[in-house]
Amino acid sequence: MTIEIGARLPDATLYESIEFGEACPLAPAKVNVAEAISGKRIVIFGLPGAFTPTCSAKHVPGYLAALEQLKGKKVDEVWCVSANDGYVMAAWGRDQKAIGKIRFLGDGNTEFARKLGLDVDLSGGGMGTRIRRFSMLVDNGVVKSINIEQPGKFEVSDAQTMLSQLG
Repeated sequence: MTIEIGARLPDATLYESIEFGEACPLAPAKVNVAEAISGKRIVIFGLPGAFTPTCSAKHVPGYLAALEQLKGKKVDEVWCVSANDGYVMAAWGRDQKAIGKIRFLGDGNTEFARKLGLDVDLSGGGMGTRIRRFSMLVDNGVVKSINIEQPGKFEVSDAQTMLSQLG
């Protein structure tokens, strides 16, 4: 079942690295979703994969460009979640010049995606199980809005849609 407005965000473990060694990100830390969302207003956008075309050219850049506007609407944090490990997410966040601005959280086991009901099998294209493209507003653990894309689309999970929903 897909998560709905008014539901509590399920607890899961995501992975995040924000520090880098000589060549690679340092070991990702575990992020307990329930603890990380407590008392905060967070925009979460999920996408199929780091370094993929739409994700890199449109999804992340749109949220990065809208970050100050989102903060102006009392959003505490913006999360980017993908079915990649924490190392890949950190490298991608650095490549996007967004580390320290947007949290890049790896859901490599798709635990979070499954619990949201937003996992999708893209094995036919060689990608395995991934996260459907979506965005949501979560306030102190409760889903206030959710936008789930149709397969192959990028129309409702973008930053401008979220800004318009925030009023």
